[in-house]
This record gives sequence, C-alpha cells and structure tokens, in this order.
Amino acid sequence: MTAVTTAALAALTAVLVLAVRSDAYVTDPASLAGWYAVAWALFGAAAWALRHVPARLVAPLVLAGSVAVAAAGLVAEPRTSSDVYRYVWDGRVQAAGVSPYDHVPGDPALSRLRDDWLFPRGAECERPERFGVAAAEGGPAAAEGNPAAAKSSPAAEGRTTSCTRINRPSVHTIYPPVAEGYFLLVHALSPADARHKPFQVGGAVLSVAVSALLLAVLRRRGRDRAHRAAYWAWCPAVAVEAVNNAHVDVLGVLFAVAGLAAVRARPLRGGALIGAGIATKLLPAVVLPGALAGSAARGAGRPGGAVRRALAALLPAAAVVGLGYLPYLLVSHGSVLGYLGGYAAEEGYDDPTVKNRYALLRLVLPASWAQPAVLVLCAAVVAYVLLRGDPERPWRGALLVTGTAFLLTTPGYSWYALLLIALIALDGRWEWLGVAMAGAAKYVGGRAVDDSGLLGTVAYALAGTAVLAGWLVRRRAQVRALGEPARAAVGDTP
Repeated sequence: MTAVTTAALAALTAVLVLAVRSDAYVTDPASLAGWYAVAWALFGAAAWALRHVPARLVAPLVLAGSVAVAAAGLVAEPRTSSDVYRYVWDGRVQAAGVSPYDHVPGDPALSRLRDDWLFPRGAECERPERFGVAAAEGGPAAAEGNPAAAKSSPAAEGRTTSCTRINRPSVHTIYPPVAEGYFLLVHALSPADARHKPFQVGGAVLSVAVSALLLAVLRRRGRDRAHRAAYWAWCPAVAVEAVNNAHVDVLGVLFAVAGLAAVRARPLRGGALIGAGIATKLLPAVVLPGALAGSAARGAGRPGGAVRRALAALLPAAAVVGLGYLPYLLVSHGSVLGYLGGYAAEEGYDDPTVKNRYALLRLVLPASWAQPAVLVLCAAVVAYVLLRGDPERPWRGALLVTGTAFLLTTPGYSWYALLLIALIALDGRWEWLGVAMAGAAKYVGGRAVDDSGLLGTVAYALAGTAVLAGWLVRRRAQVRALGEPARAAVGDTP
C-alpha cells in the first residue's frame, strides 16, 4: 500500500497546485469547488491507504506529504482571501513605530507608508478584490468592508484616488497581540518588496511544524496512531488556508496543540501555550474545557481540588493574554480590541438572519431563539467535558466542544476549521472532517449558487449527520467489545 499512498499523495499535490494557480474563485467558483472536491477525495484515499503502510514508513511519509502539500500552497498569490494584506500592513505600521490599533489603513495620517502594491491606482482598481478607501478618508463610500464591494470599481465611482488590497480599510485591526507580534517579526525578516510571499512561507513552515508536533504527540502514545497526523498534514484546507492564504490561524493551532499536549503533566506550561494561541486568534479559547477535562469529577472528593486544577491552567492562559496586550495598551491611543465588536455584528452573531448564522438550529427553532439555544447547548457540552471528559486525552474534549460550536454557529469562513482539523488528527475521529468540508463548501461553493445560505445549511446538515453516524458506529463497537469478554466468561463456566 506504500505505492498506492504515494500515488494518491502525488495526485493530491498536483490537484492542489492546479486549484491554487487558478483564478476560478472570481471567474468560475463552481469549477474551483469541483477542484476542491477532487482534492478532498484524494486526501481521503491517501489517508485511508496510509493505515496499511508499514509502521516504520508512516512518519516519513506524513512529513514528506506535509512538505509537498505546503509547497502546493506557495505556487501563486493568495487566491480566496485578502486577509494577508492586513498582516503586511500591520507589520509595516509597527515597524514605523505606530500602534496598529490606532489608525485604520485608509487614514491619511499613514499615507507615507503606502505603496503602489497595497494601494494601487487607476486601472489596477478595476480588478476583483480591490477595496475603496474614500470612506476612511471622509468620503461617502461605505462598502469597503465587504468583498462584494470589489465588484464595484472605486475608480469608476469617482470618489477615491486609489484603492487597496486590504479588506475593511475603514476599520481598525482586529488581531490580538501575538498575531501582531508575528506580523512584525515577518516584516522584520522579509527582504524589501517581498510583499505577501514571506507570510506564505511562514504559513508553510508553521503547517509543517504542526505536522511534526502531531507526529511526536501521537507516536508517544503508540506507533499505531502516527497515521492520524496525516489528517492535518495532507488536508487540502492546510494548503489553501494556512499556506496560500497565509492565515495566522495556523500559529494559533501550533500553540493550542502544544498546550493540549503539555497540560496534563505541566498545567502551567500547557495553560501558557493555550493562552498564546488565544492571544493569536481568540478561537483557541474553545480548547480550554478540553484542557480541564474531568477536573470537576476528580476534584469532587477533595475540597477545592477542581478549582486548583482549573486555576493551574487558566491563570497562566489569562496571564499570557494580558501580558501580550500590555505593551499595546501602553502605546495605543485607541482600543486594542479594534473591530471585534463590529465584526461579531457583521457576521450575524447578534442577528442570525445575517450570514446564515445558526443555520441548523434555525431549521427547528425560531430565529430569535437560536442564540440562547447555542449558549445553553455549548454550556451543556462544556459541563459534560468537565465532568466526564478524559484528562489523559484533553484533545477529545476540545474536539467535542469545538466541533459542537462549529455545527451550532455554522461559520462561513473555511480557515476557522484549521483548529478543528488539528484536533481531529490528535483524536482520530475523522468523521468530524465533514465539518471542515462544510465550511469550504459554504465559502467557495456559495459563490456559484443563487442561495449560498441553503448550500451552507445542507453542507452542515450532512456534516452533522456524519458525526452522529460516526458516534453510533463507535458506540456500537464499544458495546460489542465489552460484551465479548462476558460471553467468553459464560462459555468457560462448567
């Protein structure tokens, strides 16, 4: 099966190269969705074949495949997201001695930092994914924060002298302090006029580092688990979102995985690493219940035991987040939370009719009940993990909480699922990969259909069904395994 695995991996890499080099996200999103479907199918075939490869070859194959998949993401400029241009800008602003939280990109006070690449003019503004800067400069334009604004031409509207590659140029940055430090570091290490490529290379390095870390954690628990690392290392989402689009989420994933691996034996270190992940992208906060899995039950017989265990991980996490923000608090004149509140509103967390939020719940509940239902259900899952979770496998509880949150909130940005994919690799519950595929279907496929909300709802419904089916199959296997010794004992009775 080694040859089959290698062939499937080579085909996967080739398809990813073709998908990344294509500009079909703008010109033919249905075609791009097709390429993604082929890539995911090849990924599944390669991961399945890897299970039958000799154990001594698994780790080398996983790492080699991780490098190949990451390299596929480097073959073109970012194709399906413009977030990296904000990273470039924030790094540039900090290098100039200015807090990234104090000015929006369109602020004339920072005009000295603009160049013709991030802020093109003339005919360049006619291209897709260009955003007007007039509103940030006091003009009447109001559509800069939405990718749909790229369909209109800022130059043609006559209200702006330039456009920008940076989305939402009229709002302050949303990124937490560790992410901002990463942006500054990449800027400092980059050659002049390097543009987006250093961030893509950084994403490739980080994605392979996550693969190596997953292998180390899994091999420590038994060589038969090493193949699970391929769920991350070979996943198409890693090539597209962590490398090609260079999303900083991959850095948060690295910290979160390292924290979960350490938290059982060294809660202070584990908590601090998870805190660094939270201070990178906020989303890794969802792994904290997993880090405390079973603590409530184990501390029940010892007064204050659960509290002490929780604080051993939570306090370092909070300290890292607080210390990360402190330098920016001292030098910034504006809020270091930036556009966080506006982003939550824009994404429909307050209004479920926006962005098809809480799509599955809204199939059975009135829209006004969806948000309270999410809070209640997530609280119930967190309580279950705290009471019944496995402290030896904190990633299992983290996967349950994270996956449940995804199914309940139905996000439309496919890079959010990078954290989920890493947790799947740690725990081996591959049926959750459908949730990651649902996000990609909604984000890319939604551009090719008249009703993107309906497509997203169907995709997440299928993903939830797959998760439920996987649970039932595993549960049945567990019951059967428990019943076999009992039957054997009855048969041995004289």
